[in-house]
Amino acid sequence: MLARPHARPTIPVASARGADGCPPAPLAARRRPGAWDHGAVAGPIEYVETQRVVLFDEGDPLLLRGGGRLDRVEVAYETYGELSPERDNVIFVCHALTGHAHAAGLHLGHKKRGWWDNIIGPGKPLDTDRFFVVAPNILGGCSGTTGPLSTDPATGEPYYLDFPLLHMSDLVAVHRRLMRHLGAERLYAGVGGSLGGMQVLQWVIDAPDEVERAVVVAASSRLTTENIAFSSVARTAIMSDPEFHGGRYAEHGTVPRLGQKVARMMAHITYVSDQSLDTKFGHRRDTVGDEMTLQPDFAVEHYLQHQGDVFLDRFDALSYLYLTRLLDYFNPFADPWTAERLATTSTRFQVTSFDSDWRFDTRQSLAMVEQLERCGVDVDFEELSSPFGHDSFLLQPPGYHDRVARFLKG
Repeated sequence: MLARPHARPTIPVASARGADGCPPAPLAARRRPGAWDHGAVAGPIEYVETQRVVLFDEGDPLLLRGGGRLDRVEVAYETYGELSPERDNVIFVCHALTGHAHAAGLHLGHKKRGWWDNIIGPGKPLDTDRFFVVAPNILGGCSGTTGPLSTDPATGEPYYLDFPLLHMSDLVAVHRRLMRHLGAERLYAGVGGSLGGMQVLQWVIDAPDEVERAVVVAASSRLTTENIAFSSVARTAIMSDPEFHGGRYAEHGTVPRLGQKVARMMAHITYVSDQSLDTKFGHRRDTVGDEMTLQPDFAVEHYLQHQGDVFLDRFDALSYLYLTRLLDYFNPFADPWTAERLATTSTRFQVTSFDSDWRFDTRQSLAMVEQLERCGVDVDFEELSSPFGHDSFLLQPPGYHDRVARFLKG
């Protein structure tokens, strides 16, 4: 049983920092004065700060599965809730391709809440009155965690394309080190959608004794050929942009805007469903009558243009290249040790797919479930109905949050 099921709601803020600028371990979020709620009333997390810590350095480098190494790995992360005295109430949230550490709450001076704020907070499925929720930016990202634009200690310059290609196990190795920094040895649950769900699966394979529950939503254990094809087109668009400059665009004071925008516009189509696009935009146009133009005219075109433009302001092209390639090579059940390791785990899996998701469709979830069950793993699977496509895991289609909440309470 978990200790202190009605712990006082907390606001995670940066703790006092040491000489290296990193917060000490273990870290627990500070309490909000006067806040004490014994009920399970769903509500928002208030103000939070993203924290940073150096987890690997030259004396203790991150040794990568592919044979390379990183001599400095810094991680940006946020925490919500309070770590129990027994340190047994940790839920680790793994984000998708273009996510970041700001999963819930508000940053001071900003109006946009965290990307999974609808599921994390007091009384919500990832209940911060009960759980200590940890959300980092992944290795290879561009929102505070070491990635291709980070400084290479050996050269004093950004890595650019000298950054090593990553395996899912490398992301998990950083997650596991972050947990040690926070003073926890085992997860009550690992939770993730899309690429996040794949990280959770790999964590259980790499450390079969560390995760009590695994929540995997809209994910895959091996991408379809179609998925690889979409990512290939996206990378080609970026790398063919005249402003790419062999990946060293920062030296030229530019970014491959056109290629990155096209890559995002195409990818975004795969995240939604035909039904959701038709419901939201239909055939609405700017012009009337028989007038025609080669410029964006339909409402859906303006929407995709907007999605491409805002992506330029929040994500880096090199991180997009590296993380999409990471997805392409993910195939954990092809590793000869996977079955043996999973045969020893007591981790319970909940795998969820959505009927309108054609990027990581139900067939891919079922293939994962079949492999897990073949290894003797306890799996609860369900396909849910949703009009929102792959993005359903970020939203609240009927039954989704209730399903996750029941699994985490069980």
